[in-house]
Amino acid sequence: MSHRPDDEQHTDEHAHEDEHTAGESLGLHVAPPPASRNPPRVLSTEPAQLGGNVSEESAFDGAPQHLDTTSEDYTDRLRALQGSTWKRLLHVQAPYRWNLRRHLGGRSTIDLGCGIGRNLSTLVTGSVGVDHNPTSVAFCRAMGHRAYLPDEFFQLPDSDRPRDGLLVAHVLEHLEPRSQESFLRPYVETLLPGAVVMAVCPQERGFRSDSSHTDFVDGPRLVSIFRSLGLEVEGWSSFPFPRSAGELFVYNEFVAVGRVR
Repeated sequence: MSHRPDDEQHTDEHAHEDEHTAGESLGLHVAPPPASRNPPRVLSTEPAQLGGNVSEESAFDGAPQHLDTTSEDYTDRLRALQGSTWKRLLHVQAPYRWNLRRHLGGRSTIDLGCGIGRNLSTLVTGSVGVDHNPTSVAFCRAMGHRAYLPDEFFQLPDSDRPRDGLLVAHVLEHLEPRSQESFLRPYVETLLPGAVVMAVCPQERGFRSDSSHTDFVDGPRLVSIFRSLGLEVEGWSSFPFPRSAGELFVYNEFVAVGRVR
């Protein structure tokens, strides 16, 4: 069930997309340990194994890990989570891929905060990823995707940038509180009129599952951010389950969709 933009509040009866990494630009920083100065290493495209004292189970359930989202360790964590055997066998990503295609369809799209490129595999040819993690960008390129650091992206000519869609999935919750509008604005300004903007953020259980989450961004806040960017807002929804599942299911998400005027 979708919520129209005029809804100021939601209840558990109201209806409102998996783990992703954060993007960064224009002086906005996610929660800080300092970024590594080492160049990104050459990455295997095989599923990573979580090492040290962090088990796959604790990564899934959100045991505190305090990983810098610009670090190689954070990329390894994403790869390990995506490579989980049970996820591959059960095709757990199928509903989320369907939801991306439903909203973004055949549009070439900027995947902002693309992480290791899971959504780039679903988006159409011509889409590009942007991420502040050099190791994740290198991994995306090794997988055959076009991916850039933020400074690289803004140096591209308009003809080389997607201008029909913007996806920001599991990114905004990693940013400093109330910085989301200024983070998104330069990317929205590259889009053509009629372009679709889709934002995805975790609900309560998913928010608690990652210690690098810093700001809980729910559906009404997504609508408010979109309005402040001058977008025509279609509303927000809960996916894949009703809003009441947000406290229990780690992958229940707020989804908001808007259009550039």
